[in-house]
Amino acid sequence: MNIILLSGGSGKRLWPLSNEIRSKQFIKLFKNENGTYESMIQRMYRSIKKVDENANIVIATSKSQLSSIFNQIGNDVSVSIEPCRRDTFPAIALSAAYLRDVCHVSEEEPIVVCPVDPYVDESYFTTLITLSEVAKNEKANIVLMGIKPSYPSEKYGYIIPKDESALSDVVAFKEKPSLCTARELIKQGALWNGGVFAFKLGYVIAKMQEITGYSDYASLYENYELQEKISFDYAVLEKEQSIKVQRYDGEWKDLGTWNTLTEAMDESIIGNAVLNETCNNVHVINEINIPVLVMGLNDVVVSASPDGILVSDKEQSSYIKPFVDGFEQKIMYAEKSWGSFRVIDAGDSSMTIKVTLNPGHSMNYHSHKKRDEVWVVISGSGRVVLDSVERPVNVGDVIEMKAGCKHTVIAETKLQIIEVQTGKEINADDKEICNR
Repeated sequence: MNIILLSGGSGKRLWPLSNEIRSKQFIKLFKNENGTYESMIQRMYRSIKKVDENANIVIATSKSQLSSIFNQIGNDVSVSIEPCRRDTFPAIALSAAYLRDVCHVSEEEPIVVCPVDPYVDESYFTTLITLSEVAKNEKANIVLMGIKPSYPSEKYGYIIPKDESALSDVVAFKEKPSLCTARELIKQGALWNGGVFAFKLGYVIAKMQEITGYSDYASLYENYELQEKISFDYAVLEKEQSIKVQRYDGEWKDLGTWNTLTEAMDESIIGNAVLNETCNNVHVINEINIPVLVMGLNDVVVSASPDGILVSDKEQSSYIKPFVDGFEQKIMYAEKSWGSFRVIDAGDSSMTIKVTLNPGHSMNYHSHKKRDEVWVVISGSGRVVLDSVERPVNVGDVIEMKAGCKHTVIAETKLQIIEVQTGKEINADDKEICNR
């Protein structure tokens, strides 16, 4: 099975746990079979590999999410990187070209496209296999997954099938109807469109050439910023006549808001928190090292991270985005391919950061023009390289780097460092990658 996983968005609706780098699919809120927490993207990737260990998975994403993907999935995962955001059609076209030109997948092979962030049960993943087989064997150009609605909703698009069979021709689409219309559509047997579909690789390659003018991965990547921002639905789906829909009758939730996300959580508390006995339907997610106490509240979500604190009625949490858009703040926590960092304190001319490197990983060899840095090793062991000179470091060691000094650190064990930056200008752009 060949799968394109769509991983995009800035995730502001789940602030303060999500930010421009850490979208909702990277937040670890769900317990896996081992009892440890995993994110939406980890859950999706693991579940696909469980039903098809040889599945060829390509994650379509932006540059800003690359480090988080490598951190959570591993450096061996195939990634199609969008140079800039251009909506779902260019992203899918680029990924399809990546599959053909980089992964050498035949144009006759079926490709399944699905988002990384729905909350689903195991039958969803066996339906993905069915979708792939239908796309390979049926004459239809596109096969959609149609999700049986659990309630009338104004938030989703609807697929209207010809009949109630497991696999049916598609008669029409209805995009985000009124509540009254949604009720009528469901009575008629309409299905939710969850953005999951399959096609033969050559079909989308042909559409890519028709719409973008390019027929290979390198050319489309080079000219990606010139492409029109357009969804796959508008560019292809609504114009296609040869479409079938495969019915899916299992669990499916779009975890786009705190309200829907807490419905899918296994427990009411994650992190250091206490709810007293008068609380009802309250969820707390605490990522900071101080206790949170909640008393006498109903239908509330409390979320605390280095980026901020949210206390909201669950229904009202759906309206968070315009308020978050007005915040101007540095990103205080991010996962990197080598580990993670958390900002402890930030001033006009200094910043203090706790850096965690995973065993066997290292930062880029780099330098800064406008700031000095001091590292204090607080746990673990490793090696530092300063202007091409390498030496071991252990707990208690202090490493000083003046502006212009080329440096990196390599973790032998899990390595934690307190990094203090000082200078007149401290920003993420002041970093120059160097050759060792």
